[in-house]
Amino acid sequence: MEHFGISVALLTPFTAEGAIDTTQLGQHARHLLDRGARGVTLFGTTGEGASVGLSERAAGIDALLQHGCPAEAITLGICATSIADALEQITQGTRRGVQTFLLLPPFYFKGCSDDGLFAWHAELFAQADPGARFILYHIPQVSGVGLSVDLVRRLADHAPERVQAIKDSSGDWENAKALIALGTVTVLVGDERLLHRAVALGAGGSICGMANLYPERMARIVETATEDPELSAEVSRIVAKPVIPALKAVIAARSGNAAWERMRAPFAPLSAAERAELPMQEKAEA
Repeated sequence: MEHFGISVALLTPFTAEGAIDTTQLGQHARHLLDRGARGVTLFGTTGEGASVGLSERAAGIDALLQHGCPAEAITLGICATSIADALEQITQGTRRGVQTFLLLPPFYFKGCSDDGLFAWHAELFAQADPGARFILYHIPQVSGVGLSVDLVRRLADHAPERVQAIKDSSGDWENAKALIALGTVTVLVGDERLLHRAVALGAGGSICGMANLYPERMARIVETATEDPELSAEVSRIVAKPVIPALKAVIAARSGNAAWERMRAPFAPLSAAERAELPMQEKAEA
């Protein structure tokens, strides 16, 4: 399994009119790379990717490139239920040099068999740009469609040139261990509190939201396989709330830029009581 390191699950900033703030987005991504992140992931779950239309996505990719983010450092989130729509999103990326994609399963359709999900992925792999590589995405509590350990194995065996990794954002430690035990696909753990344990067993790294705040500390966890208890405590406080509004509230408070709190419906601002329970002030490193 390859070493992956930390890719930041980028938050997406918006203007007062509701458009993507491409300048802020590009500056934020470049700043995180300068602080030690191995890469950045655009339009994933943390980036409200399901709320970003096809017509807007290209400007987001271009903003990262224009601010000096190398195409090879960019992972592009793909969010579509039809293969045709997923392929259009992939093509937007490959035309700009992006070759790594975080691929949600076809989330609208529930109760699908592993055989059906295998067929969907295999057909997409067969039609996508030959240079595209994919990080499978297991986040059943959000997508409603999970990828079983056996399905991950089958997909990696079927298309080893396509499947770069599996991102396990389920928060289920037993599932993460089972994926790592396969030994044939790089495992990325989305829950920052599990990362040190996963790396010790051979996981390759993480795509995670807390790296918007602490790219250096997240990279250190991967390098040392040692927990950062203070950071884990902050994660617990944030995930106890609606995660994206909570992360945006924290980064807005710490940066002094209230514009970070803008988000798209159906997300809504946190209540005053919820905000009072968040780690608005950065603590010293553990």
